[in-house]
Amino acid sequence: MTKKASIPLRVGRPRSEAAESHAAIMDAVYELLKEKPARNLTMEEVAKRAKVGKPTLYKWWPSKAALILAMFQERLVGKLEAPQTKTAEAAIRFKMRRLSREFNGLFGKVMADLIAEGQSDPSILKELYERHISHRRVAIIADVERGKAAGEFAPDTNPELLIDAIIGPIYYRMLLRSAPLTERYVEDLIDQVLLGVRP
Repeated sequence: MTKKASIPLRVGRPRSEAAESHAAIMDAVYELLKEKPARNLTMEEVAKRAKVGKPTLYKWWPSKAALILAMFQERLVGKLEAPQTKTAEAAIRFKMRRLSREFNGLFGKVMADLIAEGQSDPSILKELYERHISHRRVAIIADVERGKAAGEFAPDTNPELLIDAIIGPIYYRMLLRSAPLTERYVEDLIDQVLLGVRP
């Protein structure tokens, strides 16, 4: 009996109809949020632009806010990895400069929209914090602890309070637009805050 030649496995698989619909929906939400605030976005508009039925949206996302949050995580949240730096302070400065750049683009607009939506739906704030903000916070806490171990920061420095003192004003400017959120502002802010924790 002749042995049959083995058939090589295909690498990957064809895009399913569901995957194509998902991508079209994410594209629609992304483009619509460039044009209008989240509060004015409707599920009907998303369905029409994505060329899907509205029941499809509600099958995957229970609310408009959940849909926006899904797009935010998939399309706008960048990788959190930072380059290796010689000091903890340099790592913190790099991350805060990156945050200020993000806040000045669509990322910042959608973040502000989600925070606003979260005032009437606390579950949005909870998911936003757990899926995005907390990860960045943990990374910066690790930087502060590294700085304490290396003698950059005083040994009694409270990482949580230090982070709040730096990030709080950045969010304040992003949300209220009280003044431009520039990298120069971020650098000056960090200079001022770190005065209190240098050994």
